[in-house]
Amino acid sequence: MKKLIVVCFASFWMVNSVSAQKISTYKKKVLESIEVDFLMGYYEQEGNNASVTGGIGTEKLNDITPTIVIKIPLNADAILTVDVGISAYSSASSSNLDPFDASGASKNDDDDDDDDDDVDDDNDDGGGEPGKIQGSPWVESTGASKGDVWKSVSAKYSHFSDDRNTIFGLNASASSEYDYSSIGFGASVTKLFHEKNTELGISGQVYLDTWHPKYPTELDSYIEAGQNLNNGFFADIDILNQQGNAINKNGAIVWAPHSANLISTEGRKTYSASLSFSQILSENAQMSLFVDLVKQQGWLANPMQRVYFSDKENYYVGNAESITNYTSSSNTDVFHLADDIERLPTSRLKIPIGARLNYFLNESIVVKTYYRFYSDDWGISAHTANIELPIKFSEGKYTFYPSYRYYRQTASTYFAPYEQHLSTEKYYTSDYDLSEFSSSQYGVGFKYVDIFSSFKILQLGLKSADIRYSSYTRNTGLKANILTLGVKFVVD
Repeated sequence: MKKLIVVCFASFWMVNSVSAQKISTYKKKVLESIEVDFLMGYYEQEGNNASVTGGIGTEKLNDITPTIVIKIPLNADAILTVDVGISAYSSASSSNLDPFDASGASKNDDDDDDDDDDVDDDNDDGGGEPGKIQGSPWVESTGASKGDVWKSVSAKYSHFSDDRNTIFGLNASASSEYDYSSIGFGASVTKLFHEKNTELGISGQVYLDTWHPKYPTELDSYIEAGQNLNNGFFADIDILNQQGNAINKNGAIVWAPHSANLISTEGRKTYSASLSFSQILSENAQMSLFVDLVKQQGWLANPMQRVYFSDKENYYVGNAESITNYTSSSNTDVFHLADDIERLPTSRLKIPIGARLNYFLNESIVVKTYYRFYSDDWGISAHTANIELPIKFSEGKYTFYPSYRYYRQTASTYFAPYEQHLSTEKYYTSDYDLSEFSSSQYGVGFKYVDIFSSFKILQLGLKSADIRYSSYTRNTGLKANILTLGVKFVVD
């Protein structure tokens, strides 16, 4: 889906002077002491619609995400929140950016990474046997794109008015990974009315992102070889037609990408504005409404993702006998050369509108509900419904909360499955995140709260601990398990 960016934070201070003729008044701090959150998330998934290999193939992925969030009271009215996290993942589908790097299935039995160092520019086969190369969308490669570490740092400054009815916020963030980097900044204002029973908030955010594009090996290598199948990567391998016969690379009908032009701009900009409204309806009920407006511009397609056309001849590398079985997971040794990369419009407008309603049945049970409608100008509309039922016991120290989330969306105008696009189309993708699907997510969580922070580790007093497990399924066959753990400490 990048370089580490260092963010420097300014120091804040406040000097209070009291006249000898006046008596100072005490003002309660919005945050009494430093709070530290240690968060950890683990995610794993399996599926058969990998977008990197054109809508078929393994989607196996594992991701672990440790994060530290520190809230620092700068004075009685202001808080600085710093969030630092990483996401270390291993992705079978991303590894197939270079499917020919699979262990035991590489050219000349080498096991290189997925950069272009393995392109044979001098046409020397290195002593290996020509034609010995294979790969499969169902076999995980061992190249550099198999895993990556996403790195993120953000900071938010919040200032509260003396009466605590106005909150002003500023934020900045930076993140980077294998093929992408991003910086962001924004501001927000929140107003409370009617003895804090009504809340109105407005915020804006800007993200300035940059692609460091990585392309499917066959497309990148074809361009580097001067569009000549007798040079570089293709020099010493056989290219097979649909019948499994090696083609004449100097013939009139040969494999070639639909376009030799890959990513045209490496920038992406995202602008968002949010409006929220919250109201306490009664002693037992609270509701909130929100609407967002998100505008994206730039290269919005993913250059790693392949697309195949139904009106183009098919060409392969690998074992000819496996071509007829290509879309089956039993295929382990033949790979379909891409027709093109994913191409999408350079602008997108998203509008989510949502509502929450929380109802307190009694001191022990709360019903939390959520609904969101989403629409964009790529043809997608979606509905999300969520319910959570926190149940408190032992005088509120412990909370057990089961939850359920349902999601349904229509397909983007530009989506089609593997080999169902036409080369005459302007935009195309086989990314199943843009397909029609529905999903269900069942969750259960357990939370412990100690308002006195009686359990201590050095200078850290435990304030709360939270663990949650969720099971996610799509009707396309994707399945995922999600485990999260959060621990909050107060610095004495």
